[in-house]
Amino acid sequence: MTLPEGFSFAHPWLLWLLLALPLLALLQGGRGAAPAVVFSSLRPLQALGRVRRSRIGGWLTTLLLFALALFIIALARPQMGKTISKVQASGIDIMLALDVSASMYAEDFTIGGERANRLEVVKQVTQKFIEARPNDRIGITCFAGRPYLVSPLTLDHDWLLKNLERVKIGMVEDGTVIGSAIASSANRLKDKDAKSRIVVLLTDGDNNAGKVTPATAAEAAKALGIKVYTIGAGTKGVAPMPMQDPFGRKVYRNVRVNVDEETLKKVADLTSAKYYRATDTETLEQIFEQIDKLEKSTVELTQYKQYRDLFPWLLASGFGLLVLQLVLTESVGRRLP
Repeated sequence: MTLPEGFSFAHPWLLWLLLALPLLALLQGGRGAAPAVVFSSLRPLQALGRVRRSRIGGWLTTLLLFALALFIIALARPQMGKTISKVQASGIDIMLALDVSASMYAEDFTIGGERANRLEVVKQVTQKFIEARPNDRIGITCFAGRPYLVSPLTLDHDWLLKNLERVKIGMVEDGTVIGSAIASSANRLKDKDAKSRIVVLLTDGDNNAGKVTPATAAEAAKALGIKVYTIGAGTKGVAPMPMQDPFGRKVYRNVRVNVDEETLKKVADLTSAKYYRATDTETLEQIFEQIDKLEKSTVELTQYKQYRDLFPWLLASGFGLLVLQLVLTESVGRRLP
């Protein structure tokens, strides 16, 4: 039998005493006084008496046993309540700044051995990173010609991942505003009370738009105590870019790509973080794993138990049955000498 949710016993081992009740019932049923007069047959005496409530003795014993059972269950101290586990955030706030410019269409990465564009891989690896840090507040900013907020800092990672799924290229004008992306992400972190605040910025290009330079944004992040980890994504030199030929077929053309590694390194150095280069899916996964290991904090778990005792009701019921048993014994169950 399944107990109701929230129901438990403080001393469940006392319930073993219930096994003694069947034995007590057997002993009570087999007990009787020695006969005062011996008759060869009781048949002549049957007509002398009137019909009695012959089962009253059995009912009295049953009431007594039920009362004892209630007392034993009360000793086991049944409780109804709930346990509340309060998981506090690890104290690390993370903003992910993801490049969604047109160059992220380049298919120089793979998923399951098949060609995939850079954004598809970045989204997949980012999802794993988020799932590995359930106790962190994480937000997402995407950028191309300007930055835009995908999700503010949140512990609701299911909602966060749903918003990540909707990220695609072409949601804003094209370009690569690395400086503005850093500034926008840092701005989301500045008013938060956290032990550690970091930005993980991934781009496959160089800063070519926006009014804020990456160095200026990095200096501002440093002043706020925010680290900016930077990742340069994509192969070096040229990358296959999918296009359509006049017949609507998918074809590839190698285009020159350029990641401003010097700027990304400078941003990371200024904020006491690190720069990484990801030229394939495996390398990108390893980079996110390294960042995951670098930025860890002990999770505090506080547990509360709220309950109410049910034994007073059982004791009251037991005493009620005991009183009823005594009343019946002294009235309808009384034996005359």
